[in-house]
Amino acid sequence: MKKIKRFAIYPLIAGSVIFFAACGDEAADGDEEAQGANEDENGEEGDDEAAEDAEHIIDVSLPLGPDSHQAEGVHAFGDKLEELTDGRLTVEPHYDNALGAEREVVEGMGVDTVDAGISSTGPMGSFVDELLLFDLPYIFEDHDHVYGFLDSEHGEMLSDRVREDANIEVLAWMENGFRYNTNSVRPLEHPDDLEGIDHRTQESEVQVDTWSALGANATPMAWDEVYTALQQGVMESQENPLPTIYDVNFYEVQDYLNLTQHVYSPAPLMMSQSLFESFDEEDQEAIKEAAEHALPIQREASQEQEEYYQEQLAEEGMEVTEPDLDPFEEAVEPVIEEWSPVVGEDLVDDAMNFDE
Repeated sequence: MKKIKRFAIYPLIAGSVIFFAACGDEAADGDEEAQGANEDENGEEGDDEAAEDAEHIIDVSLPLGPDSHQAEGVHAFGDKLEELTDGRLTVEPHYDNALGAEREVVEGMGVDTVDAGISSTGPMGSFVDELLLFDLPYIFEDHDHVYGFLDSEHGEMLSDRVREDANIEVLAWMENGFRYNTNSVRPLEHPDDLEGIDHRTQESEVQVDTWSALGANATPMAWDEVYTALQQGVMESQENPLPTIYDVNFYEVQDYLNLTQHVYSPAPLMMSQSLFESFDEEDQEAIKEAAEHALPIQREASQEQEEYYQEQLAEEGMEVTEPDLDPFEEAVEPVIEEWSPVVGEDLVDDAMNFDE
């Protein structure tokens, strides 16, 4: 939220009436001096107030903690923004959903009660149909494929749709990364191995359909409830990028890591459109430049952490399985066919066949 200091200005009041003409002249002179002093004081305080009004702390919500790739991206964004604005605009990160779960943060940005935040696109599909693209399974093959797509006119179009439909400014298409299954039941060598497993999805109908097609009992659940549900056995399975799986200690409550790589998950850095438009054009450009600067830093950190945490999760005792993905891709083809008209058939086709 904006941190703005307000100053009160108190008028000087003359307290006595002089009846003699000569003294009256002196009183008038005194009043003029007092008025001049008051105007000088008001001018100084007005300048101070203008300076204070130009300073803003932008609160940014992050789902993950201070050591995450999300944090690296937000720190890079904040450092660059402070540099570009000579310290007038600064960023304050709030980690581990301290400002609310992802859906709450997205809704808050839309109504200008949350300044800015990172969110996966899963909870955003109900606001912007086109973002359901990133819930569809096996659309993107690797990082180069998805970066090329998001950094093209397609990413600009998606940003425009978020602005129009959700009143949110997308500053940068940061990422969670490719997502993988973990569960407490068995390794996944084939979709049949998911039969009967209680699986948590994000709050997305596409994801429910995907995991149901793979044979699981799929149930949507808010992010901040997942660890406890897995710990208590209410849920047996979930899916996330590897840095997230490690960051929230899922290895404590899940035995099997399966490298399904079924979905690529963006985690756009976003800002309330109302807040963004409250800044002048120069500051808006600084915000965009800072986000552009931070984007490759965050993506690189995400990829490095993915590689590192696969090893760490194995060291923590998780059994790592790399299944043949062809049967999984075949099992979810009906989901892509069903949802393509909602997402936009041309958009789905462009994403799957994107070639720079």
